[in-house]
Amino acid sequence: MKNSYNPSPQIATNIEPASRPLPLNKTTFVQRNSRVFQARESWDRLFDEAYRADVEIHTDSHDVVIYGHASILGFASPVFRSMFKKSRTKHQVLIHGVPLEAVRTFIRFLYSSCYEEEQIEEHILSLLVLSHAFVVPQLKRECEYQIEHRLLNVDNVVDVFQLSLLCDAPRLGIICNRFILKCFDAASTSAGWKAMRASHPHLEKKLIVSLKNENNRRKEMMRKLTDRKVYLELYEAMEALVHICRDGCRTIGPQGKVLKEEQEPCRYEACKGLESLLRHYFGCKLRVPGDCTHCKKMWQLLELHSRICTDSNVCRVPSCRKIMRAKSITGAPYFTLASS
Repeated sequence: MKNSYNPSPQIATNIEPASRPLPLNKTTFVQRNSRVFQARESWDRLFDEAYRADVEIHTDSHDVVIYGHASILGFASPVFRSMFKKSRTKHQVLIHGVPLEAVRTFIRFLYSSCYEEEQIEEHILSLLVLSHAFVVPQLKRECEYQIEHRLLNVDNVVDVFQLSLLCDAPRLGIICNRFILKCFDAASTSAGWKAMRASHPHLEKKLIVSLKNENNRRKEMMRKLTDRKVYLELYEAMEALVHICRDGCRTIGPQGKVLKEEQEPCRYEACKGLESLLRHYFGCKLRVPGDCTHCKKMWQLLELHSRICTDSNVCRVPSCRKIMRAKSITGAPYFTLASS
């Protein structure tokens, strides 16, 4: 029986290598597609075995050399591609200032787009710098995501803030800025803050200015919330005043109005307080001289109502027409300091 396999060179040239997979956490990878899994294993094995490697990567650990392939590294990073074009014979890359394992994790990612969870947690800042320096946007986005959602804390937030400015990561910088302002006392005593004060004092001043602006913004927001609360209370008081003087409420109302004490609870919360205030106002003997504080409050409510009343001729609120006529005769301003 003849073997149907024909190792024709024409057929062999049509076989394309498996494409580089998308970024994925290797420890949480689910084998949904065996071909993708095999491709990842092939890329990892190629990096580990360094078969026909033509690139030497040297780090601060002089006794250890990481080997790679110029075609793969140049395809994954335009910076590597530019470096290899300048020297076509022997490719040597020097990477200083980062740990050896961070460089190894970075190069492995360029091969298989995978990473170990423990490695990225330990060397997240170094990987962020490497991904920015060698223009690897996939790894850079992954580092920013991991820092933002998992790895940002009081101890490293100042370092991450400085790196976000150096690595052109504006979103991460904003998140770090907010985190520092939220935990300023703890962040300002960290080792990263002391190092920043020595190396970049202008950043410390920038954060202090941001803190002052944030405090002013919060004070302004609280003032507006307080004013809004006062306006709502005044609005409810005006509505309740009209309700009492026009419709009547439980035990108080206009003359000739039949009141029912056992009626349903009033929907105006201010009615109960206004009821006692009105009873005091009409029975107080000191309201004419102006020595009673309760009567002053009631008079301010009546004066405020008269200013917003649309038809004082039919209004049932006490003194509404009288106050409106007095203001029109004297030519008093719409609002006065006495009524504020």
